[in-house]
Amino acid sequence: MQWTVTNENEGIRLDAFLVSQSGETRNRILKLIDEGNVLHNGAVPKKGGVKITAGDEVELNLPEPEPLEALPVQMDIPIVYEDEDIVVVNKPRNLVVHPAAGHQQDTLVNALLFACDDLSGIGGKVRPGIVHRLDKDTTGLLVVAKNDAAHVNLSQQISVHSAGRVYWALVEGHFREDSGTISAPIGRHPKDRKKMAVVPNGKEATTNWRVVERFAKTTLVECRLVTGRTHQIRVHMLSKGHPVCGDPIYGYAKSNAGKCPLMLHAKELHIDHPRTGEAMYFTTELPEDFKEVLERQPK
Repeated sequence: MQWTVTNENEGIRLDAFLVSQSGETRNRILKLIDEGNVLHNGAVPKKGGVKITAGDEVELNLPEPEPLEALPVQMDIPIVYEDEDIVVVNKPRNLVVHPAAGHQQDTLVNALLFACDDLSGIGGKVRPGIVHRLDKDTTGLLVVAKNDAAHVNLSQQISVHSAGRVYWALVEGHFREDSGTISAPIGRHPKDRKKMAVVPNGKEATTNWRVVERFAKTTLVECRLVTGRTHQIRVHMLSKGHPVCGDPIYGYAKSNAGKCPLMLHAKELHIDHPRTGEAMYFTTELPEDFKEVLERQPK
């Protein structure tokens, strides 16, 4: 990433500038400076406290993360369906799908490596079998490939949008209409790398939605994904002024639903079996904490 310092940033510390522009933590920025991954006017700075001036050129190189290898770990994961080609799970809340920084051996992949004889190798040692993901706080259905042929087939179904994924979400406020389609490109937030946003140069993203039930201050909606971008439903709902209740990234600091977790659940999954071509439909109940929040919503 590269920036030319503007007048408004004149005189601030280099590390503070990089934190504000990149979204990385200060400790991470200082480590990157020490490792020579920052250039200030073409030279590696000796420290992060150097003051910058208007017109300075600043470059930040984010190296690829060190490869991890997922290991089998015994965990209780609800398996909805399993055969020699696929496994469908009902992912619980607060579970990361595959290993990443901060979650190296406590993920869904670790649990599946223990529970299943084998997973597809196409995803590599970190993401074996993974063809689509759910966010850590999102609950519900997810299909995983158990061999490479299944992995290729399922990935193709998702790529051409023939796989069906239906979510239920409790969102803030009310839609005027009873249904609609949101087509808005999604990409990295221009000022916060940890967020996604509707941006002109983003990837095509389309969500079909309909109202399931209206409450006094919130609305339960069904969202059908046409595409599957990172945080798609959360960003699309936000773009319409109705962020998902309990969303720690895009939601209100104080939700109209009261204290609640992220109210987003992958309720239905429709795929063609990768070996037989048979149409398969899976559905799952809302988790108990989701139901409890709905029950206390005033009409």
